[in-house]
Amino acid sequence: MYVNVIQKRVQLKFILFALLVPLIFCGCSSLNIFSKHETPRATPEGLYARASEEFKNGHYKKAQEYFLRVKEEYPLHDMAILAEIGIADSLYSDKEYTEAETAYSDFISLHPVNENVPYALFQVGMCHYNQIAAIDRDQTETIKAKDAWEKLVARYPESKFFTMAEKLIRECKQKLAEHDFYVGKFYFRQKKYHAALSRFENVAREYANVGLDYKVEYYIEETKAKIVEEETVILKQELEKKEKEEKEINKKNGDKKSEKKKLTETLFPDSSLYWSETTDAK
Repeated sequence: MYVNVIQKRVQLKFILFALLVPLIFCGCSSLNIFSKHETPRATPEGLYARASEEFKNGHYKKAQEYFLRVKEEYPLHDMAILAEIGIADSLYSDKEYTEAETAYSDFISLHPVNENVPYALFQVGMCHYNQIAAIDRDQTETIKAKDAWEKLVARYPESKFFTMAEKLIRECKQKLAEHDFYVGKFYFRQKKYHAALSRFENVAREYANVGLDYKVEYYIEETKAKIVEEETVILKQELEKKEKEEKEINKKNGDKKSEKKKLTETLFPDSSLYWSETTDAK
């Protein structure tokens, strides 16, 4: 009998525990004291909170999964729009810049009047900025980053990203100027002066006041002087060649005339008088 009482008490404890578990779980979920391995509530807020937690802890792929669930399971909810930014941010933080750029660009296309568009546009520039190569390499990513930030500055002058975008635009222009200057010096060393001058003049025209003005001005003058010097040498060579050709032609004409005279005198001995008269007449 005592045993039966104990068993009933134990069963009662388990029943009470079973009744309390859902309440405990609900409370813990709202207070975010669950282990990260627990399944969150299948609500847009719960999924988004879990995604944010994973993102904060540096688990970007896991965060992306939860953001994607919000977007796919609750496409009409306000959280779905924020989740799109979350997906792009997760890709960016995981250094998947090409995929992140696509995600930010898609967000801009789908939500052109959303308040987060300036941020997305800024991040598009950052995706390209993080892929910029050294100045002796192709600068396509630099150009794309500059273009994105120039759009931001033009369209959203009141944005909190405006000042930073202007600073980065200047940095991109400096990199592009250094690239053109580097290529110009390469052509200069190879004595391809016209190609070098084109590069130097482009720097002077497109990238003034980025720190290269003095160097560019010096190389423009030096390159122009080299071009004049080169053209002078070429002109002199052409004149000398022409004079040589004329001398050769005159010599050949003189030789032919002399041979003709000798042949005539041989055949017609009295013709010497004719040649003398012809020469006097000339």
